[in-house]
Amino acid sequence: MRFYSTNSPSIFTSLGDAIMKSLPEDNGLFMPETIPTLAPEFFKNIEQSSFSEIAFEVAKQYLSPDLSLEEIRTITDDAINFPVPLVALEEGTFMLELFHGPTLAFKDVGARFMSRTMALLNKNQSKKLTILVATSGDTGSAVANGFYKVEGIDVIILYPSGKVSPLQEKQLTTLGENITALEVNGTFDDCQRMVKQAFLDASLREKYRLSSANSINIARLIPQSFYYIDAYRQLKDKTSPFYFSVPSGNFGNLTAGLLAKSMGLPVSGFIASTNVNNSVPRYLSSGNYQPSETIATISNAMDVGAPSNFARMNHLYKGSASEMKKDTTGYFFNDDETRAEMVNSYMHSRYVLDPHGAVGLLGWKEFKKSAPKNAQGIVLETAHPTKFIDVVKETLGVEPEIPKALADLINLEKKSVSMSSNYDELKSFLMNR
Repeated sequence: MRFYSTNSPSIFTSLGDAIMKSLPEDNGLFMPETIPTLAPEFFKNIEQSSFSEIAFEVAKQYLSPDLSLEEIRTITDDAINFPVPLVALEEGTFMLELFHGPTLAFKDVGARFMSRTMALLNKNQSKKLTILVATSGDTGSAVANGFYKVEGIDVIILYPSGKVSPLQEKQLTTLGENITALEVNGTFDDCQRMVKQAFLDASLREKYRLSSANSINIARLIPQSFYYIDAYRQLKDKTSPFYFSVPSGNFGNLTAGLLAKSMGLPVSGFIASTNVNNSVPRYLSSGNYQPSETIATISNAMDVGAPSNFARMNHLYKGSASEMKKDTTGYFFNDDETRAEMVNSYMHSRYVLDPHGAVGLLGWKEFKKSAPKNAQGIVLETAHPTKFIDVVKETLGVEPEIPKALADLINLEKKSVSMSSNYDELKSFLMNR
């Protein structure tokens, strides 16, 4: 399949170029030439499939014939080796637990798929590939884990100092080997801006083969559609309308849901649930897109004032807010509301939410007020609550058990390089490595 930039729809490039370049030279975002449609029989018989089999059926639509079916099967079997269970919270409300991968966050799906795809595409290259990635929390840890010790690939992660949880920071600063963490005195938007500038810098491109592991990379976006389809597989009532409430920051996750819908998933709609960094809910309400400065919240992985993937969403709907609103409704909530929902869920269901899942649940509850009576809501629970253990303890007065994957990190030494949010400092660091 060929891919094009949202800024240059008539110019096409190959799968390999789209993934390895990550960002087009015109500063757009890569999109598939066409969005393939899965056969109705696939959805009719979906309960007979496993999660990895669903991943293979979706992935081959985009990766074949550039990669062989055997190679694609190897990628999906290796990357999608953990469940994403659909858990009933109350009648008609479900949590899709996306935190059962190695770093306990939804981004494990995309990062593991992408690392294995890029390793295959990179295997005959003599020059190392350098992955530059900005993170507001979970992306960095998932990418670090996914690419750890992958031959021929170096990873450089930019993260905002003091704005990721302590355990998230440990996950991305303690590996070493081919993983380097840059601690930026700024916000996630600063980190993202610096990464984008690096991709557009000709002198850096001359020295490095650069790519990204953010959701700006199409190889991160495609696999995120897998679990929307797998949620449908697990849904017992497939006749009543169902909606996904997606805790949203950079909006790659919701965009992947829209791709799944375009591929044939019979979902009734989406809820864009954000914290007070609410650029997209405001757009859906007013029709005017106005990115804003990032505001720090307890749901820090969603602290994004200028979400990159809005460009893809906008492109899918040809710039029409009214068309986008037919599929997506937006709500936003502050920290007090988020904490109150965490308490409410624990008191009534003994379900421990992380702050991002709480925002998603708030979005579904607000939407439900005007939804059909038989509507079902699937809330994406994007991270294990212990990744935000300080917020959970402070809010609920209980300390969730720390999984071994995180407990083992607590006493490891943090290794990072501090720098300002000035792009020239990043460039100097890279040029002098």
